[in-house]
Amino acid sequence: MYCHLATDNTATAPGSTAGSDQPKAAQGWSRILARRHGGPLLLVGVALILASAMRAGLLFASLGNVTWGWSLLAAFGWGLLFDLGAAALMFAPAAVLLALLPQTFFRFRAARALGRFTVFAAVAGMLFVALAEVLFWDEFGARFNFIAVDYLVYTTEVIGNIRESYPLPALLGGTIALAAVATWMLGRAGSFRIWFQHAEQPTGARWVIAGAWVLTAAIFATGLAESRVPAFANNYHRELAKNGVWAFFAAFRANQLDFDQFYATMPPDAAFNRLHRLIGDGARPIGDDPHDLLRLVSHSGPEKRLNVIQITVESSSASFLGAYGSTEGLTPNLDALAPLSLVFDRFFATGNRTDRGMEALALSVPPTPGRSLVKRPHNENLFTLGSVFRGRGYDTAFLYGGYGYFDNMNDFFGGNGYRVVDRAAVNQDDVSFANAWGPCDGDLYRWTLREADAAHAKGRPFFHFVMTTSNHRPYTFPEGEIEVPSKISGRNGAVKYTDHAIGEFLEAASRKPWFRDTIFVIVADHCASSAGRAELPVDKYQVPMIIFSPGGQIAPGHVTAFASQIDYAPTLLGLLNWTYPSRFFGRDVLASDGLAHRDRALIGNYQRLGLFVGDAAANLAVLSPVRQMATFHYDPATHETTPVEREEALMADTIAYYQTASFLFKNGKQGEYATAAN
Repeated sequence: MYCHLATDNTATAPGSTAGSDQPKAAQGWSRILARRHGGPLLLVGVALILASAMRAGLLFASLGNVTWGWSLLAAFGWGLLFDLGAAALMFAPAAVLLALLPQTFFRFRAARALGRFTVFAAVAGMLFVALAEVLFWDEFGARFNFIAVDYLVYTTEVIGNIRESYPLPALLGGTIALAAVATWMLGRAGSFRIWFQHAEQPTGARWVIAGAWVLTAAIFATGLAESRVPAFANNYHRELAKNGVWAFFAAFRANQLDFDQFYATMPPDAAFNRLHRLIGDGARPIGDDPHDLLRLVSHSGPEKRLNVIQITVESSSASFLGAYGSTEGLTPNLDALAPLSLVFDRFFATGNRTDRGMEALALSVPPTPGRSLVKRPHNENLFTLGSVFRGRGYDTAFLYGGYGYFDNMNDFFGGNGYRVVDRAAVNQDDVSFANAWGPCDGDLYRWTLREADAAHAKGRPFFHFVMTTSNHRPYTFPEGEIEVPSKISGRNGAVKYTDHAIGEFLEAASRKPWFRDTIFVIVADHCASSAGRAELPVDKYQVPMIIFSPGGQIAPGHVTAFASQIDYAPTLLGLLNWTYPSRFFGRDVLASDGLAHRDRALIGNYQRLGLFVGDAAANLAVLSPVRQMATFHYDPATHETTPVEREEALMADTIAYYQTASFLFKNGKQGEYATAAN
């Protein structure tokens, strides 16, 4: 029987290893494999080797960002622990299955072939995940997180993006070839022979091993969590401490976080009292509910009934623009526009994803933990900037170059009173060029002109929320539009094309009858990169905001106060001099009421929630799960974030912002105000 089980001409006696003349290390390896569960143990070894190689590779890719010392060594120690936990969980089902198989299963040649193929498939799968991690790290400077979970949902766009950005056939072919070579080498080392020769373990023995395996996996699953990883001063160390597979499932489980359960809180009355002082816009409360933000924001004098076209540029860091200090010359059109516009010098995104930017710009709310409100259930009929415009008879529309089901855009905007114009709503001849994310910005702007013309022809003012796509990997755009080639010019080429398309749009708009009665807002959804040493790298959240009024209704100039995307809506309505009911968390940064903490921005990354207040000794407060709190000093000159003694007032302000935002949505108190038209 054992001669039949062997895969070559060397039979091995029952109970022996692969030969008494083997080196001790080889004999030890044989003893590990010489059991029914030798295959899964072999795969655990491969998984640990691959995970360690991955961590070393990511370290090499981040040499300029890591800090050498004990902290980095601790990150590798935690990483090994997560690698063991991930491997135990991944192969626990195989351990149970092998315990179930009958004694005679491995006598058959087909069973042995299936065992080899299973090892090959597992190795190929692990290599594929490693490849995905490398691509994800290249894009986001992080292990798998909420973004990866979202990407698994939107496979059409994401796979298309990867296919257009990377040589996918070569990468996948190389992965399969490498898995085949690894499997062949394991066979040459005798691993399969040893495993198969000892596969006929007694039932009791194999169930003991399977039980031990399941118990180990359960201990890891219940006792190991990313929240236990130390709060490394350098966030790259924290990312290196993770395991990609573990991080993915941890993000999937934590898709929504209940603020009261996971974060530091204060009594609701105290939180709302503090919030009202922080917003402090002098508005008169509407109603007598102390746990509500509904109030009447008043302005004296005539209102400006102007059109608004809000161009929300995909992934545009402020550092790309000459108006914000860049010397690369990537944005000549926006740089020429800046002296004619109101420029916000220190304006920050609330998050690092498009849905976060849309949430803040439309709803004026802080980035509550977990998924953005754009993608949560029961997010219809909310109080939005569009609510205020619709209350005055405006045509409100959301225009997006791609398919609006991505990031739940269509459901969110459609459920909140916006007409949706996306790729599915236009004719094929309206698309001159497209990539995985959608038609180019030039096509989108032509749709925008058409929608503005239609609203103007009906005698209706309009507010149009335009979301671009071209400044996104794979960085492709129509050839010949600018002097650099598509794709191979990378991000810089995409930025240059994005600027070129805006310039062409404004030139075309200048010939329209509605041009001088229109405000053009150029703002970004988030920065091009959110990776940094700090958990919340402040400089990775600064985005441009430029308000251009060709009719001169808004004077050019610079706004130097710190502000974030939640301040956009009330500031815009203040520029229009409107009186309106409001549920906005933001404030009009141009109002001269002498508020403390006027220089402040709210920033977050799904789990960590921050408040940045300018140039104080402790100017960045961060809330984290498991009720962790910390304050830091951020130096804008060096971009270094240094822990400092906790500043209680700043921490209390941070809790007030985020606790009340979570409370209002959870309790259905962010709804559209029925008499907004009044």
